[in-house]
Amino acid sequence: MKPAVEVDRLTKRFGSFTAVDGLSLTIDPGTIFGFLGANGAGKSTTIRMLCGLLRPSSGTARVAGFDVDQEAHRLKQVIGYMSQKFSLYPDLTVAENLEFFGRVYGLDKRRLESSLNRLKKNTGLEGREKILTSDLPTGWRQRLALSCALLHDPEIIFLDEPTGGVDPLARRQFWELIYEQAGQGKTVFVTTHYLDEAEYCHELRIIHAGKIIAGGSPGEIKKKYFPENLLELTCSSPLEIYDWLKSLPEVKQVSLFGLRLHLLVEPGEVGALRRKLIQFGLGDFDLRTIVPSLEDVFIRRLEEEAGERRK
Repeated sequence: MKPAVEVDRLTKRFGSFTAVDGLSLTIDPGTIFGFLGANGAGKSTTIRMLCGLLRPSSGTARVAGFDVDQEAHRLKQVIGYMSQKFSLYPDLTVAENLEFFGRVYGLDKRRLESSLNRLKKNTGLEGREKILTSDLPTGWRQRLALSCALLHDPEIIFLDEPTGGVDPLARRQFWELIYEQAGQGKTVFVTTHYLDEAEYCHELRIIHAGKIIAGGSPGEIKKKYFPENLLELTCSSPLEIYDWLKSLPEVKQVSLFGLRLHLLVEPGEVGALRRKLIQFGLGDFDLRTIVPSLEDVFIRRLEEEAGERRK
């Protein structure tokens, strides 16, 4: 089975600024692939190159077998693209937007009608055809934008920050739609800065400053980057002991999570740490081993990257 997406050392420069720096990855068909990173990390630039909307400065990429630089004109029929801004016409109705995008994709009347009936039912837009797009709540505009991207039944769907600005319920419902598409054998490439959303992906890459800094399934990433014990410390004064904890030889890393502290501790050193906390006179505290989250991974890798830059 050929990969849905193949990327080799893909790079994009804007003058002296490198937005995407030598990315390489492979995505199998039917995969929900997540690109996790903060705003400005290079996620949207990567998607625009993979959709043939932006020429790479160097490196290569193939999507559905087509070279994104040399065969960009052929990509339109095999990919669906949903941008951050939901590229919809606000002064058109739901039905008019759907029909317009169907015509852009070159669908004849019979195929367009069939696609419209299927998508309106699947996305819940049935009965809302005459509503102006500008009058739709953000969650429904999101569904409409996805429907427009799926009209031509593409093999690969690119979703750039698709849940930005929508409420948690709409986000969860949208992910149900994504899983439906993957269940039909489609490949979904989704960018996000929501750490909880990244857990839904089959495969994940964390990107920072244009470079991939972690990769694998969410479970694999956690195991790979946390071979030590990850402990959570709950106490009444986390800020007061933050610097002291960082000075202890047993503690490799300290991160503040709200009113709790997450500590990386070498195996076999937990008992010694607990004794020092008691000697410190911390008062009541709770120290327990926890399973690392993607947020833990994200923070650790950013701190490691910052440390490398300082060196």
